[in-house]
Amino acid sequence: MFTYLDPNVRRWLIEEGKLIRINSDGRASNPNASNEKDTDAISLLGPIALPLECGQNEHKVDWYAAVRHTRLDRIQALADSLLIHQKQEKFAELAASMAVNSVLVHGDRDNWQNPLIRIHSSCHTGDVFGSMRCECGPQFVSALDRIASDPAGGMIIYMSGHEGRGIGLWAKAATYLLQDAGENTYEANRSLGLPDDSRDFRDAATLLKYFHGDRPFRLLTNNPKKIQDLNEFGLSHVTRVKHVVGVNETNREYLSAKQDWGHSFDNDDLVPGRKPE
Repeated sequence: MFTYLDPNVRRWLIEEGKLIRINSDGRASNPNASNEKDTDAISLLGPIALPLECGQNEHKVDWYAAVRHTRLDRIQALADSLLIHQKQEKFAELAASMAVNSVLVHGDRDNWQNPLIRIHSSCHTGDVFGSMRCECGPQFVSALDRIASDPAGGMIIYMSGHEGRGIGLWAKAATYLLQDAGENTYEANRSLGLPDDSRDFRDAATLLKYFHGDRPFRLLTNNPKKIQDLNEFGLSHVTRVKHVVGVNETNREYLSAKQDWGHSFDNDDLVPGRKPE
């Protein structure tokens, strides 16, 4: 399916340099080569010119779609079988089961010097619906604005499989009901028998290695654990930049729970309407 049903299209994408594979060290390799041992290899599609209207501003970025190569191979085999049996109605199920991450690049990455980076976990309720129970939507918009205005350039890595700190949208809905009954966001996860945070930043680290290598960059985050995870995956030159935005009366307790869990911001940051630094 994700060779776009026609091998000729896939071949054209490879010839044009629009479809590559990057290994876990962030190095480009032959997308046709078979290397089952590198289960962390990523297939990368792009760049794709993507003008954005986000908040009050317009942005011009290059978009890359990224997916684990092993997952892509499995989906492709299923798609080939569905084509043979003419079961086109099943293709939507394949697409729904596949986590595709995105990279939004601003500026000329070959000339980046200590760029500004945001690794943004997908949040359907915040990013799409504009939910005020979290700060995710405003964080995404603010990150895009900050990166666009930064002379060093940068990028957003949008992690599609990170909904609800990795538990998925269905479980997240259940935690919201538990929160409405009096639990905080972490207690609600535990009531469901789920980890406080089950997100995997391995793919984000691989993409960072490809786009920037192990060179200094600034990361928009309030979560020290995110930097620790990147350090464990071989990225050692990370400077944290506080990213508190979107505070309101509805999400103050949620943010306070994150602060207690270890997120790095001050009580003064939790004043609704306060402008970010």
